[in-house]
Amino acid sequence: MPERERGEPSQGPGAKAVPPGSGWPEDPATSATPVADSAADVHELAAGAKSIEELAALESVCRACPRLVQWREQVAVEKRRSFQSETYWGRPVPGWGVERPSMLILGLAPAAHGGNRTGRIFTGDRSGDVLFASLWRCGLASQPTSVTAGDGQHLISTRMTAAVHCAPPDNKPTVAERDACAPWLAAELAALRPDLRVIVCLGHFAWQALWPQLIMVGVSVPRPRPVFGHGAEAAMPGDWRLTVLGCYHPSQQNTFTGKVTDGMLDAVFGRARELAGAAQARR
Repeated sequence: MPERERGEPSQGPGAKAVPPGSGWPEDPATSATPVADSAADVHELAAGAKSIEELAALESVCRACPRLVQWREQVAVEKRRSFQSETYWGRPVPGWGVERPSMLILGLAPAAHGGNRTGRIFTGDRSGDVLFASLWRCGLASQPTSVTAGDGQHLISTRMTAAVHCAPPDNKPTVAERDACAPWLAAELAALRPDLRVIVCLGHFAWQALWPQLIMVGVSVPRPRPVFGHGAEAAMPGDWRLTVLGCYHPSQQNTFTGKVTDGMLDAVFGRARELAGAAQARR
């Protein structure tokens, strides 16, 4: 395992990424967390993670994909004008939520000025505004908004993760980057298996990324492979009582054009909650 690379300080004009263990809210890593510097390292570290907490820590310091490392840290320095005064997370964004969930929400990757800024998937961007509002209405989140890590938002019976943990240029990871990140997803699925009953895939990319990793952890999947669509529903035929649901991604393009509406999201998450038997939120 290569010696870990130390991040630069999180303050000042030259800051690239928040150093692990430096006090960022909900940071799962410490300065001693091993760093994956290659796809082989990812495979080794993911396979050796002993808990979902350790897995999140390992995800959050990964440097296996040079293009993604360069981009996420460049964005953290250049910043969007409206966030110039803020420190950006600038690291991979790990899975978060309940440690033993009945539902998993799988997205594509963090947004450059959303999760890459806040350190939490879907937190602080327009897609997240729509998503968290729907989760709250469906009893799966403690509040209808989520702006920063440590803002009091809690998921209920639910966890979120992404097929790729670093913000990619143009929201388009390469096949090699997707595959390098895949062992993190496989390890997360394996860790969640005892309680997980529903996986909601936000968009076609997440839907396509999921099936090989289900097979990797020994899940029998339908043949032919189910086709993605909004509201698509596929029950796994094996002994794991698991259902996969498709949902259009709540991106600005999809919401502004009406391809996905609040009612459409609520229908998917209402169905997911029904299948998972998730607890009703306390409002």
